[in-house]
Amino acid sequence: MKANTLLQIAKDFGSPVYVYDAEKIISQYKRLTSAFNKVKHLRVNYACKALSNISVLKLLKSLGSGLDTVSIQEVRLGLAAGFEPKEIIYTPNGVSLEEIEQAASMGVQINIDNLSILEQFGTKFPDTPVCIRINPHVMAGGNTNISVGHIDSKFGISIHQIPHILRIVENTKMKINGIHMHTGSDILDIDVFLYASEILFETAKHFKQLEFMDFGSGFKVPYKEGDIETNIEEFGKKLTKRFNEFCKEYGKDLTLAFEPGKFLVSECGYFLTKVNVVKQTTSTVFAQIDSGFNHLIRPMLYGSQHEIVNISNPNGRERFYSVVGYICETDTFANNRRINEITEGDILAFKNAGAYCYSMASNYNSRYRPAEVLWINNEAKLIRKRETFDDIIKNQIEIDF
Repeated sequence: MKANTLLQIAKDFGSPVYVYDAEKIISQYKRLTSAFNKVKHLRVNYACKALSNISVLKLLKSLGSGLDTVSIQEVRLGLAAGFEPKEIIYTPNGVSLEEIEQAASMGVQINIDNLSILEQFGTKFPDTPVCIRINPHVMAGGNTNISVGHIDSKFGISIHQIPHILRIVENTKMKINGIHMHTGSDILDIDVFLYASEILFETAKHFKQLEFMDFGSGFKVPYKEGDIETNIEEFGKKLTKRFNEFCKEYGKDLTLAFEPGKFLVSECGYFLTKVNVVKQTTSTVFAQIDSGFNHLIRPMLYGSQHEIVNISNPNGRERFYSVVGYICETDTFANNRRINEITEGDILAFKNAGAYCYSMASNYNSRYRPAEVLWINNEAKLIRKRETFDDIIKNQIEIDF
């Protein structure tokens, strides 16, 4: 998006504000589906935990996407956005049997990732089709915070426990209609992912009633100029060839499923903030903005780097700044970063703010969560109002002393 467009949005809707470019979401969706256009049955299930605004969900549904959910609340959001139950897969971790039963009663696809729940659910509901999430013990991403396929991960059933899975399936007579894995985020090495895929193919051979195989996602997107990303086109060619070969071996055409979140929405997002104060200390120049880790926690939580652009002075000379927030804790977004010269009142745009940004926001320090705007058909549409003081206290109950 152009700087003048973002500046106008900040003027019209105030700051801080999240802005999402619908065209980028559409182009990423088409890029992924095009990479796998030689697969007979493809299902893209958007991982809505990345960005769960109902307008974004409706946009993705209009493109033909399904939905990947991890909580009963996300299931309800999907249904409210117009997804059919059969278009939703529910992949929780560590939830109660009661929540899984509730999701099953809504008719969505159940995906189970531990032996205990698998046996309990299969005993009570043997006729309800279930997908099984395995842990391939492959670390496809470089960060253990976002890589979930390694041996110490809490996610999935170990491939070494396949005999236990088969015993449960045999004893309960439950129907397994899908097999699933997710190795984590920021996958760069296609060969590592393909290696993990071979483990999924081998596991699939144990189950004779499969309808789909879900290969997760975690494709890396560029976060700064010159950054590397997953070559989705090359990956599409290689996995398509292997998947089609497997379907012939298996004896029927299965559905190839993915659950991209970051890949679809990360690059569409911009987080716009205003500079409150430029503060010079003995060694550092701070640009203090009208936000904090209550709105964007990823740099502090993961060490993630978001490119920061001064859209109020895009042609100014570059200087070194540490960009920090207004939270009463250390909330540093960037240390000694080269940014076009900043003055108080300037608008800074954080790029790649579409995935895991607003969805992880909080009311820490009793601050309001920001507004969200969708840029679509050359028009800015408000899709979430900025919170007010009434939102802060609406669920609190005062008692007299």
